[in-house]
Amino acid sequence: MDSRAVASPSASTRTRKGNAARRRRTVFYFIAPAMLGFLIFFGYPLIATVYYSFTRYDLINPPEFIGFDNYIRMFTSEQLVGTAAYNTLWLVIVLTVCRVVFALGVASIISRLKSGVGLVRTLCYLPSLAPPAAATLAFVFLFNPEYGPVNAFLRTIGIDGGLWFNDPAMSKPALTLLVMWGSGELMIIILAALLDVPQEQHEAAQLDGAGPVRRFWHVTLPSISPVLLFGVVNSMIFALQFFTQAIVAGSSAAGAADVAGNTRFIGAPQNSTLTYPVWLYVQGFRYFNMGYAAAMAVLLFIVSAGFTWILVRQMRKTQHQEEGA
Repeated sequence: MDSRAVASPSASTRTRKGNAARRRRTVFYFIAPAMLGFLIFFGYPLIATVYYSFTRYDLINPPEFIGFDNYIRMFTSEQLVGTAAYNTLWLVIVLTVCRVVFALGVASIISRLKSGVGLVRTLCYLPSLAPPAAATLAFVFLFNPEYGPVNAFLRTIGIDGGLWFNDPAMSKPALTLLVMWGSGELMIIILAALLDVPQEQHEAAQLDGAGPVRRFWHVTLPSISPVLLFGVVNSMIFALQFFTQAIVAGSSAAGAADVAGNTRFIGAPQNSTLTYPVWLYVQGFRYFNMGYAAAMAVLLFIVSAGFTWILVRQMRKTQHQEEGA
C-alpha cells in the first residue's frame, strides 16, 4: 500500500515531464521555419560581412586577410566617407525630428475631425504607397528651379524658391520634405495610439483646469510615448539607411538619365546628397572594394544598434522614474 502510494506521484511526475517535453517539441517545430530563415537570411550574411570586413575582396579573386586595414582606412585616409557620414548624421537628426513631429501633428488633426475622417486619413496615407524612386523623380520635377510648379507658385506671391535639389544647401531639406510627404505609415500608427488614449484621463484633467496644451503634454504624450519611441527608432534607422531617394535625387537633378551608369553624378550637387549607404554601394558595386564596403556595413550596423539601445534604455529609465513618482 505504501509502495503504491509512493510510486503514484512518481508516475504522475514523469507524465507531466513527458507532456512538457512534447509541448516544447511542438513549439520548436512551429518556430523552426522562422529560426531557419533568420539564420539563412540574417545570421549567415552578418557573419560573412564581419569576416569580409577583415579582407581585401573584389568578388573575383579569393579574399585576402588584411586585419584592420579597412577600418583604419575608413578613419584615416578615406576622404568622402567623412562627407557621407556628416550628411547621414544631418538626416538622422533633422529627418527624425521632422518626420515624427509631422506625423504626430497630422495624426492629432485627424483625431479631432468630426466628419470625413476616412477620406482625410486615406489621402494622408496614400503618399507612403508611392515607390521611392518614382516619388523622388516627381519631387525633383515639382521643385525644379526653372519650370517646377512649386517655384512657379512661389514666384506668383513674390518669393524666390531657390534651386532646391540643385543647391548643396537646400538638397537635404528638400529630401526631408520628400520623406515627410511619405510618412503616412507612421502617421497611421500614431493616430491609432492617439485614439486609444482613455477619454476619462482627458476629462479628469479638464476638470482640474488643464487646458488643451497641458492635456496634450501631460496626458496624451505620456500615453503614446512607447509609440513615439518606436517612431524615433524607426526614423533613425531609416535615416541611417537612406539610399534610394538620395541616389535618385542627386543623379536626376544633375541630368543623368541612367542612374546606375553615372558614378560621377552620385551625390550631386557637390556631394550634398552623398549618404553613408550610397558611398558604401559605390565602394562595393562600382569599385568592387567589397572588403572595404563590408567594413562600412559593419560600422553602420554597430551605430544603428547603439542608437537603438540607447533610446530604448533611456525610455525604460524614464518610465521607471514616472512609475516611482
